[in-house]
Amino acid sequence: MMSKKCKYAFKALIRLAKNYEKGYVQTGYIAEQENIPKKFLDQILLELKHAKFVNSKQGNKGGYYLLKSPKEITVADIYRMFDGPIALLPCISLNFYEPCDDCPDEEKCELRGEFVKIREGTRTIMSKTTLQDFLRKR
Repeated sequence: MMSKKCKYAFKALIRLAKNYEKGYVQTGYIAEQENIPKKFLDQILLELKHAKFVNSKQGNKGGYYLLKSPKEITVADIYRMFDGPIALLPCISLNFYEPCDDCPDEEKCELRGEFVKIREGTRTIMSKTTLQDFLRKR
């Protein structure tokens, strides 16, 4: 299940994507419109800024804005940033691989094959879905 932090990051990013060509969006406005606690949103936006998805400008007419086009930011990018691997098992993760401590031989594991298929299907969809796709749904 997606964490609240990740969900709020998506909500904030979609709000910024709606204003991509219009300019800056103030944190208070995002928090109010998306029903996100402002202090929590501040932390999320700071993480997104460090990861170079957003930037900010100080002042009355300042706020946050996307550094990339909404077409370039994928669900996989944001999900991995906040919630880690897309894979359901650590031994099949592409970016966060760890051997399972209860499995003596990955090649003989009865779970691995089907869970790799699940990971690939999920990863493919998440990698192809961008912020722009959320804007089209409305």
